[in-house]
Amino acid sequence: MCAMDKLYENSETSRPSATSSRLEAETGCCPRFDPKPWEEKEIKWKGKLFLKERVFCPFHIPIGIDRMMVRDMELIQKAGALNDVAMMLFDYRSLFWADAYIAVSKEVPGKEMARLSGTYLSKVFEGGFKDTGKWMKEMEAFVKGKGKTMKRLYHFYTTCPACAKAYGKNYVVMLAEV
Repeated sequence: MCAMDKLYENSETSRPSATSSRLEAETGCCPRFDPKPWEEKEIKWKGKLFLKERVFCPFHIPIGIDRMMVRDMELIQKAGALNDVAMMLFDYRSLFWADAYIAVSKEVPGKEMARLSGTYLSKVFEGGFKDTGKWMKEMEAFVKGKGKTMKRLYHFYTTCPACAKAYGKNYVVMLAEV
């Protein structure tokens, strides 16, 4: 079982893919990601609900994420708050800390919740995490090329590292709030 599968472990609901289709994952873990629905799109959210966590991420590498996911997913399942689309966003607040947002369908008692509203431009990147700084610069240029100003940048990791290796692709979707 991979880290991302913790999102739906022991759930009566099968884990949906990031594209909302319920395809069976070839790896038995993360479904193969289809980048087309996310590539250079404009997305509008009004009060999209997330469970919010603070994560230690030295140089954009999340530490202890597995434990956090298991703990939070138990609470999300208990609350009946599983979302149709498995999505976890990271907002890197510094070189050492990030806010992680797990999409949920309703409030989870005892946890900090956040609602995201606004317009977001998305762009898909593929490669190793060492390229994150380069991707961030490319995303900023993409947003400026659309005549917009980026307010905040979220990273959506579409599969766990083990599945990215198995599929031969490590897709990361960047969502720029504009």
